[in-house]
Amino acid sequence: MAVKELNAGGGISVKGKKYTFKLERLDDRIDPTQAVNNARRFKSNGAIAVFNGVFNTIAPIMKINEEKGAEFIMMAYTSTPLAEKLGNNLLVIATPDFNDYVRVFADWALKKNWKKCAMVVTFGSYGDEWRSAFKEYWTKKGGVITADKPANYYTETDFSSPITAAMATKPDVMLIGGPSATTALVIEQSRNMGFKGGFIMIDQAKQDNIAMLLRSTKIMGDLIGTAGVLSIPFDGARAFDKKYTSTYKRMVTWECALNYAGMHALARAIATAGTVDDVYKIRAAFSKALDPPMLGDKFPTSVFGISSAGRLHIMSSVQTITKGKSDPSVLYAWWPTTQKEFDKIAVQSAVGGGTNPVYWLQR
Repeated sequence: MAVKELNAGGGISVKGKKYTFKLERLDDRIDPTQAVNNARRFKSNGAIAVFNGVFNTIAPIMKINEEKGAEFIMMAYTSTPLAEKLGNNLLVIATPDFNDYVRVFADWALKKNWKKCAMVVTFGSYGDEWRSAFKEYWTKKGGVITADKPANYYTETDFSSPITAAMATKPDVMLIGGPSATTALVIEQSRNMGFKGGFIMIDQAKQDNIAMLLRSTKIMGDLIGTAGVLSIPFDGARAFDKKYTSTYKRMVTWECALNYAGMHALARAIATAGTVDDVYKIRAAFSKALDPPMLGDKFPTSVFGISSAGRLHIMSSVQTITKGKSDPSVLYAWWPTTQKEFDKIAVQSAVGGGTNPVYWLQR
Protein backbone atom coordinates (compact mmCIF):
# COMPACT_ATOMS: atom_id res chain seq x y z
CA MET A 1 0.00 0.00 0.00
CA ALA A 2 2.87 2.36 0.79
CA VAL A 3 4.45 1.71 -2.61
CA LYS A 4 1.14 2.39 -4.37
CA GLU A 5 0.71 5.65 -2.45
CA LEU A 6 4.24 6.83 -3.14
CA ASN A 7 3.93 6.07 -6.85
CA ALA A 8 0.46 7.65 -7.07
CA GLY A 9 2.00 10.81 -5.62
CA GLY A 10 4.62 10.90 -8.35
CA GLY A 11 7.33 8.95 -6.54
CA ILE A 12 10.37 10.73 -5.11
CA SER A 13 12.75 13.30 -6.52
CA VAL A 14 16.48 12.58 -6.44
CA LYS A 15 18.76 15.28 -7.85
CA GLY A 16 15.92 16.64 -9.93
CA LYS A 17 14.90 13.29 -11.41
CA LYS A 18 11.67 11.49 -10.53
CA TYR A 19 11.73 7.85 -9.44
CA THR A 20 8.93 5.42 -8.62
CA PHE A 21 9.09 2.15 -6.70
CA LYS A 22 8.63 -1.43 -7.85
CA LEU A 23 7.53 -4.12 -5.40
CA GLU A 24 8.53 -7.73 -6.02
CA ARG A 25 7.43 -10.64 -3.82
CA LEU A 26 8.81 -14.14 -3.28
CA ASP A 27 7.88 -16.70 -0.59
CA ASP A 28 10.82 -18.14 1.34
CA ARG A 29 8.57 -20.49 3.40
CA ILE A 30 10.70 -19.53 6.43
CA ASP A 31 13.57 -21.48 4.86
CA PRO A 32 16.94 -19.72 5.43
CA THR A 33 18.45 -21.04 2.20
CA GLN A 34 15.45 -19.99 0.15
CA ALA A 35 15.45 -16.58 1.87
CA VAL A 36 19.07 -15.99 0.84
CA ASN A 37 18.37 -17.15 -2.72
CA ASN A 38 15.37 -14.82 -2.91
CA ALA A 39 17.42 -11.90 -1.61
CA ARG A 40 20.14 -12.52 -4.20
CA ARG A 41 17.48 -12.64 -6.90
CA PHE A 42 15.99 -9.35 -5.72
CA LYS A 43 19.43 -7.75 -5.75
CA SER A 44 20.17 -9.03 -9.25
CA ASN A 45 16.96 -7.29 -10.32
CA GLY A 46 18.23 -4.00 -8.88
CA ALA A 47 16.72 -4.01 -5.40
CA ILE A 48 17.82 -1.27 -3.00
CA ALA A 49 16.16 -2.95 -0.02
CA VAL A 50 14.74 -6.33 0.98
CA PHE A 51 11.93 -6.62 3.54
CA ASN A 52 11.65 -9.74 5.72
CA GLY A 53 9.65 -10.46 8.86
CA VAL A 54 11.14 -13.56 10.53
CA PHE A 55 14.49 -13.54 12.35
CA ASN A 56 15.21 -17.13 11.26
CA THR A 57 15.44 -15.80 7.69
CA ILE A 58 16.56 -12.25 8.47
CA ALA A 59 19.79 -13.48 10.11
CA PRO A 60 21.09 -15.41 7.07
CA ILE A 61 20.14 -12.56 4.73
CA MET A 62 22.20 -10.24 6.93
CA LYS A 63 25.24 -12.40 6.20
CA ILE A 64 25.10 -11.45 2.51
CA ASN A 65 23.67 -7.92 2.33
CA GLU A 66 27.07 -6.26 2.78
CA GLU A 67 28.89 -8.34 0.16
CA LYS A 68 31.01 -5.96 -1.91
CA GLY A 69 29.27 -4.97 -5.12
CA ALA A 70 25.96 -6.59 -4.10
CA GLU A 71 24.94 -4.49 -1.09
CA PHE A 72 21.32 -3.83 -0.14
CA ILE A 73 19.46 -2.52 2.90
CA MET A 74 17.90 -5.14 5.18
CA MET A 75 14.45 -3.88 6.19
CA ALA A 76 13.74 -6.21 9.11
CA TYR A 77 10.56 -6.75 11.08
CA THR A 78 11.79 -8.39 14.27
CA SER A 79 11.76 -7.49 17.94
CA THR A 80 14.70 -9.70 18.90
CA PRO A 81 17.66 -7.75 20.31
CA LEU A 82 20.00 -10.21 18.58
CA ALA A 83 19.42 -8.45 15.26
CA GLU A 84 21.24 -5.34 16.44
CA LYS A 85 24.06 -7.36 17.98
CA LEU A 86 25.01 -8.74 14.56
CA GLY A 87 26.57 -5.36 13.74
CA ASN A 88 25.13 -4.92 10.26
CA ASN A 89 25.73 -1.48 8.75
CA LEU A 90 22.80 -1.75 6.34
CA LEU A 91 20.12 -2.76 8.83
CA VAL A 92 16.80 -1.01 9.51
CA ILE A 93 14.41 -2.57 12.06
CA ALA A 94 10.76 -1.52 12.18
CA THR A 95 9.79 -2.78 15.65
CA PRO A 96 10.73 -2.03 19.28
CA ASP A 97 13.08 -4.39 21.13
CA PHE A 98 11.09 -7.03 23.05
CA ASN A 99 13.29 -6.53 26.14
CA ASP A 100 11.27 -3.37 26.77
CA TYR A 101 8.10 -5.45 26.83
CA VAL A 102 9.73 -7.97 29.16
CA ARG A 103 10.36 -5.21 31.71
CA VAL A 104 6.95 -3.56 31.48
CA PHE A 105 5.00 -6.82 31.45
CA ALA A 106 6.89 -8.38 34.36
CA ASP A 107 6.66 -5.23 36.48
CA TRP A 108 2.88 -5.10 35.90
CA ALA A 109 2.46 -8.68 37.12
CA LEU A 110 4.76 -8.27 40.10
CA LYS A 111 2.86 -5.15 41.21
CA LYS A 112 -0.18 -7.41 41.47
CA ASN A 113 1.86 -9.52 43.90
CA TRP A 114 1.99 -12.38 41.42
CA LYS A 115 5.25 -14.15 42.19
CA LYS A 116 4.76 -17.56 40.57
CA CYS A 117 4.84 -17.72 36.77
CA ALA A 118 4.55 -20.75 34.48
CA MET A 119 5.71 -20.40 30.87
CA VAL A 120 3.85 -21.94 27.92
CA VAL A 121 5.50 -20.12 25.03
CA THR A 122 5.99 -20.99 21.37
CA PHE A 123 8.80 -23.27 20.22
CA GLY A 124 11.70 -21.87 18.19
CA SER A 125 14.58 -19.44 18.63
CA TYR A 126 12.29 -16.43 19.10
CA GLY A 127 10.30 -18.16 21.84
CA ASP A 128 13.53 -19.39 23.42
CA GLU A 129 14.89 -15.84 23.52
CA TRP A 130 11.69 -14.51 25.06
CA ARG A 131 11.57 -17.19 27.74
CA SER A 132 15.23 -16.69 28.60
CA ALA A 133 14.95 -12.90 28.82
CA PHE A 134 11.74 -13.07 30.84
CA LYS A 135 13.09 -15.69 33.24
CA GLU A 136 16.22 -13.63 33.88
CA TYR A 137 14.28 -10.43 34.61
CA TRP A 138 11.47 -12.14 36.54
CA THR A 139 13.78 -14.02 38.91
CA LYS A 140 16.02 -10.96 39.33
CA LYS A 141 12.95 -9.08 40.57
CA GLY A 142 12.07 -11.81 43.06
CA GLY A 143 9.66 -13.89 41.00
CA VAL A 144 9.74 -17.66 40.58
CA ILE A 145 9.37 -19.66 37.36
CA THR A 146 7.30 -22.70 38.33
CA ALA A 147 7.25 -24.43 34.93
CA ASP A 148 8.72 -24.03 31.46
CA LYS A 149 6.63 -25.94 28.91
CA PRO A 150 7.23 -24.66 25.37
CA ALA A 151 4.60 -25.68 22.83
CA ASN A 152 4.35 -25.76 19.05
CA TYR A 153 1.98 -22.87 18.33
CA TYR A 154 2.45 -23.42 14.58
CA THR A 155 1.20 -27.00 14.26
CA GLU A 156 -0.74 -27.84 17.43
CA THR A 157 -4.34 -27.01 18.35
CA ASP A 158 -4.59 -29.06 21.55
CA PHE A 159 -2.49 -27.51 24.31
CA SER A 160 -3.93 -29.51 27.21
CA SER A 161 -0.64 -31.29 27.98
CA PRO A 162 1.59 -28.21 28.55
CA ILE A 163 -1.30 -26.33 30.19
CA THR A 164 -1.93 -29.23 32.60
CA ALA A 165 1.77 -29.39 33.48
CA ALA A 166 1.88 -25.62 34.01
CA MET A 167 -1.29 -25.51 36.11
CA ALA A 168 0.00 -28.34 38.32
CA THR A 169 2.58 -25.88 39.68
CA LYS A 170 -0.23 -23.51 40.79
CA PRO A 171 1.06 -20.34 39.07
CA ASP A 172 -0.36 -16.89 39.68
CA VAL A 173 0.24 -15.97 36.05
CA MET A 174 1.24 -17.67 32.81
CA LEU A 175 3.59 -16.33 30.14
CA ILE A 176 2.07 -17.43 26.83
CA GLY A 177 2.20 -16.59 23.17
CA GLY A 178 3.05 -17.25 19.58
CA PRO A 179 0.80 -16.63 16.58
CA SER A 180 -2.45 -14.96 17.66
CA ALA A 181 -4.80 -17.73 16.49
CA THR A 182 -3.20 -20.44 18.60
CA THR A 183 -2.58 -18.05 21.51
CA ALA A 184 -6.36 -17.57 21.57
CA LEU A 185 -6.71 -21.35 21.86
CA VAL A 186 -4.26 -21.44 24.78
CA ILE A 187 -6.30 -18.80 26.63
CA GLU A 188 -9.60 -20.56 25.91
CA GLN A 189 -8.31 -24.01 26.86
CA SER A 190 -6.64 -22.70 30.03
CA ARG A 191 -9.89 -21.14 31.21
CA ASN A 192 -11.86 -24.29 30.32
CA MET A 193 -9.39 -26.29 32.39
CA GLY A 194 -9.95 -24.03 35.40
CA PHE A 195 -7.04 -21.56 35.30
CA LYS A 196 -8.14 -18.34 36.99
CA GLY A 197 -4.81 -16.48 37.03
CA GLY A 198 -3.41 -13.80 34.77
CA PHE A 199 -1.76 -13.91 31.37
CA ILE A 200 1.36 -12.21 30.04
CA MET A 201 1.52 -12.41 26.24
CA ILE A 202 4.73 -12.16 24.26
CA ASP A 203 4.69 -9.43 21.62
CA GLN A 204 4.03 -11.79 18.70
CA ALA A 205 0.48 -12.38 19.97
CA LYS A 206 -1.91 -9.49 19.30
CA GLN A 207 -4.70 -8.60 21.75
CA ASP A 208 -7.06 -7.11 19.20
CA ASN A 209 -6.84 -10.15 16.94
CA ILE A 210 -7.28 -12.54 19.85
CA ALA A 211 -10.29 -10.62 21.16
CA MET A 212 -11.85 -10.90 17.71
CA LEU A 213 -11.21 -14.65 17.60
CA LEU A 214 -12.62 -15.13 21.12
CA ARG A 215 -15.47 -12.73 20.30
CA SER A 216 -14.76 -10.68 23.43
CA THR A 217 -12.10 -9.91 26.02
CA LYS A 218 -14.14 -11.46 28.83
CA ILE A 219 -12.28 -14.75 29.26
CA MET A 220 -8.94 -13.01 28.83
CA GLY A 221 -9.39 -11.87 32.44
CA ASP A 222 -6.33 -10.00 33.69
CA LEU A 223 -3.81 -9.79 30.87
CA ILE A 224 -1.00 -7.65 29.47
CA GLY A 225 0.41 -7.54 25.96
CA THR A 226 1.10 -5.22 23.07
CA ALA A 227 -1.63 -2.73 22.21
CA GLY A 228 -3.73 -2.91 19.07
CA VAL A 229 -3.03 -0.40 16.29
CA LEU A 230 -6.42 1.30 16.65
CA SER A 231 -6.18 1.54 20.45
CA ILE A 232 -3.82 4.46 19.77
CA PRO A 233 -6.25 6.96 18.22
CA PHE A 234 -4.04 8.71 15.68
CA ASP A 235 -5.80 10.26 12.72
CA GLY A 236 -3.24 8.47 10.58
CA ALA A 237 -4.11 5.10 12.15
CA ARG A 238 -7.82 5.51 11.47
CA ALA A 239 -7.19 6.58 7.88
CA PHE A 240 -4.77 3.68 7.40
CA ASP A 241 -7.28 1.20 8.84
CA LYS A 242 -10.06 2.42 6.57
CA LYS A 243 -7.94 2.22 3.44
CA TYR A 244 -6.20 -1.05 4.32
CA THR A 245 -9.32 -2.98 5.30
CA SER A 246 -11.19 -1.66 2.27
CA THR A 247 -8.38 -2.67 -0.08
CA TYR A 248 -7.22 -5.98 1.39
CA LYS A 249 -10.29 -7.16 3.38
CA ARG A 250 -8.08 -8.01 6.33
CA MET A 251 -7.66 -6.73 9.86
CA VAL A 252 -4.95 -4.12 10.42
CA THR A 253 -1.99 -5.44 12.42
CA TRP A 254 1.30 -3.96 13.56
CA GLU A 255 3.05 -6.00 10.87
CA CYS A 256 1.32 -4.11 8.08
CA ALA A 257 1.30 -0.75 9.90
CA LEU A 258 5.00 -0.76 10.77
CA ASN A 259 6.15 -2.07 7.41
CA TYR A 260 4.03 0.67 5.82
CA ALA A 261 5.78 3.26 7.98
CA GLY A 262 9.14 1.64 7.24
CA MET A 263 8.59 1.95 3.49
CA HIS A 264 7.75 5.63 3.81
CA ALA A 265 10.86 6.13 5.96
CA LEU A 266 12.96 4.37 3.31
CA ALA A 267 11.55 6.64 0.59
CA ARG A 268 12.44 9.70 2.68
CA ALA A 269 15.97 8.38 3.23
CA ILE A 270 16.55 7.80 -0.50
CA ALA A 271 15.38 11.32 -1.33
CA THR A 272 17.48 12.79 1.49
CA ALA A 273 20.59 10.83 0.48
CA GLY A 274 20.37 12.12 -3.08
CA THR A 275 21.19 8.72 -4.55
CA VAL A 276 19.32 5.62 -5.68
CA ASP A 277 22.48 3.50 -5.88
CA ASP A 278 24.65 4.08 -2.81
CA VAL A 279 22.88 2.10 -0.10
CA TYR A 280 25.38 3.13 2.58
CA LYS A 281 24.50 6.78 1.95
CA ILE A 282 20.81 5.90 2.00
CA ARG A 283 21.14 4.07 5.34
CA ALA A 284 23.15 6.98 6.77
CA ALA A 285 20.44 9.41 5.64
CA PHE A 286 17.67 7.89 7.80
CA SER A 287 18.44 10.13 10.79
CA LYS A 288 18.22 13.32 8.74
CA ALA A 289 15.21 12.02 6.79
CA LEU A 290 13.31 11.50 10.06
CA ASP A 291 14.00 14.99 11.38
CA PRO A 292 11.31 16.23 11.59
CA PRO A 293 9.73 12.88 12.45
CA MET A 294 6.87 11.03 10.79
CA LEU A 295 3.90 11.71 13.08
CA GLY A 296 0.48 10.24 13.77
CA ASP A 297 -1.45 12.86 11.83
CA LYS A 298 -0.37 11.18 8.58
CA PHE A 299 0.93 7.74 9.61
CA PRO A 300 -0.47 4.84 11.68
CA THR A 301 2.39 5.31 14.15
CA SER A 302 5.02 7.96 14.78
CA VAL A 303 8.63 7.36 13.73
CA PHE A 304 11.03 9.69 15.54
CA GLY A 305 14.43 8.60 14.23
CA ILE A 306 16.75 5.61 14.19
CA SER A 307 19.36 4.13 16.53
CA SER A 308 22.97 3.73 15.47
CA ALA A 309 22.37 -0.04 15.26
CA GLY A 310 19.39 0.43 12.96
CA ARG A 311 16.24 0.19 15.11
CA LEU A 312 13.65 2.82 14.20
CA HIS A 313 12.56 5.04 17.08
CA ILE A 314 9.00 3.73 17.36
CA MET A 315 7.33 3.62 20.77
CA SER A 316 6.52 0.38 22.53
CA SER A 317 2.74 0.11 22.86
CA VAL A 318 1.22 -1.71 25.83
CA GLN A 319 -2.35 -2.53 26.78
CA THR A 320 -3.83 -4.37 29.74
CA ILE A 321 -7.14 -6.10 30.28
CA THR A 322 -8.61 -5.96 33.78
CA LYS A 323 -11.35 -8.39 34.78
CA GLY A 324 -12.18 -8.98 31.15
CA LYS A 325 -12.32 -5.35 30.04
CA SER A 326 -9.72 -3.51 27.96
CA ASP A 327 -7.86 -0.60 29.55
CA PRO A 328 -6.47 2.42 27.65
CA SER A 329 -3.18 1.79 25.86
CA VAL A 330 0.09 3.25 27.09
CA LEU A 331 3.17 4.23 25.06
CA TYR A 332 6.81 3.95 26.12
CA ALA A 333 9.65 5.93 24.56
CA TRP A 334 12.80 3.86 25.03
CA TRP A 335 15.48 5.93 23.25
CA PRO A 336 15.57 9.42 24.90
CA THR A 337 18.76 10.19 26.79
CA THR A 338 17.62 13.41 28.50
CA GLN A 339 14.44 14.78 30.06
CA LYS A 340 14.40 17.55 27.46
CA GLU A 341 14.47 15.04 24.61
CA PHE A 342 11.66 13.02 26.18
CA ASP A 343 9.50 16.10 26.79
CA LYS A 344 9.79 17.03 23.11
CA ILE A 345 8.79 13.52 22.06
CA ALA A 346 5.82 13.54 24.44
CA VAL A 347 4.52 16.73 22.81
CA GLN A 348 5.06 15.37 19.30
CA SER A 349 3.29 12.12 20.18
CA ALA A 350 0.02 14.05 20.63
CA VAL A 351 0.07 15.29 17.02
CA GLY A 352 -2.72 13.67 15.06
CA GLY A 353 -4.99 13.05 18.03
CA GLY A 354 -2.72 10.90 20.18
CA THR A 355 -4.21 10.88 23.69
CA ASN A 356 -2.42 7.90 25.21
CA PRO A 357 -0.14 8.39 28.22
CA VAL A 358 3.53 8.43 27.23
CA TYR A 359 6.28 7.27 29.60
CA TRP A 360 10.05 7.33 29.42
CA LEU A 361 11.42 3.80 29.68
CA GLN A 362 14.98 4.52 30.73
CA ARG A 363 17.55 1.84 29.91
